[in-house]
Amino acid sequence: MTEKTAGIRDVAAHAGVSQTTVSHVLNATPHTRVSEDTAARVRAAAAELGYRPNRLARGLRTQASDMIGLLTEEIATTPHAGRIILGAQEEASRRNLTLAIINSELNPDPEVGSAPIQAFLDRQVDGIIYATVYHDEIIAPENLRSRPAALIGARDSAGSIPAVLPDERAGAASVVEMLARAGHRRIGFAASAEDVPATRGRLLGYLDAMHAAGLPTDDLVVAGTADARGGYRATVALLDRAPTAVFCYNDRMAIGAYRAAGERGLVIPTDLSIVGFDDQAPIPDSLFPTLTTVSLPHYEMGAWAVATLSALIQGKGEETLLAAHPTVLACPLVERESVASPRPGTLA
Repeated sequence: MTEKTAGIRDVAAHAGVSQTTVSHVLNATPHTRVSEDTAARVRAAAAELGYRPNRLARGLRTQASDMIGLLTEEIATTPHAGRIILGAQEEASRRNLTLAIINSELNPDPEVGSAPIQAFLDRQVDGIIYATVYHDEIIAPENLRSRPAALIGARDSAGSIPAVLPDERAGAASVVEMLARAGHRRIGFAASAEDVPATRGRLLGYLDAMHAAGLPTDDLVVAGTADARGGYRATVALLDRAPTAVFCYNDRMAIGAYRAAGERGLVIPTDLSIVGFDDQAPIPDSLFPTLTTVSLPHYEMGAWAVATLSALIQGKGEETLLAAHPTVLACPLVERESVASPRPGTLA
């Protein structure tokens, strides 16, 4: 026999209050006069009885589903997607929202991109998050604008959808600043040859900080594929130019940099300091010595998008959010064991 689920009437009877009071407390209805003692009694009764709100009935009354959609444009196949999804999921749970996820193929045509968005709209989601990692800007499909929306990893070309991005440029600059403080003057950069926003941001950050410190860059940038093989080849070329440190575009390239250093008989970090970017688990802690790198704020971007979407759904803060467009989150430096001051006599 199926056990009966507790309803508002049961909670009201258990707490000794009216059903209206229970509804106000459990739905956090604004501008109602319920004492904190009464509210605490209602919440305790609901917890004791195992009360769960009837979202379908509530949605019919309020025209809200308490569901938001997360459209991921191929990021679900990247190593970092899990952190974005986790951040979004945990923030949604804190706000008593349900997160639905669709992974879509990368397609620059906004008309093609509208299909998965329509799938969300057909399910009456209250808002949509669109996450991508390959664009500076997107032309948002028109139907994305029919609901509150937020972007992760790209700007809206029309400037009408709040967006969040990682500060790749400042993150890269922080690497050079840290190495310069340690005494390095010839800092090579194993750059990526891929034309994506991260490539441009990280190279600009490296150049910004090198120029600010008065350090040479003319022969110290070598581009390669953004993987271990590319990092190896770029580092082999850089080592012919006598750097005391190599900054790699990402942690996968750093794997190749370690191999190149080993083949030259160089000890990390005594003879050569190496730094990566992404803090892509398990790479940094699996290398020996462990890799100093820069962490991307994927979890924080996922949480930011849900918090922003929740505010928009409630009609709050749209002008403020757009005025700060896009929101840029810091990429913190994670210091481990692969950096030391250069040997005496190796400074240029």
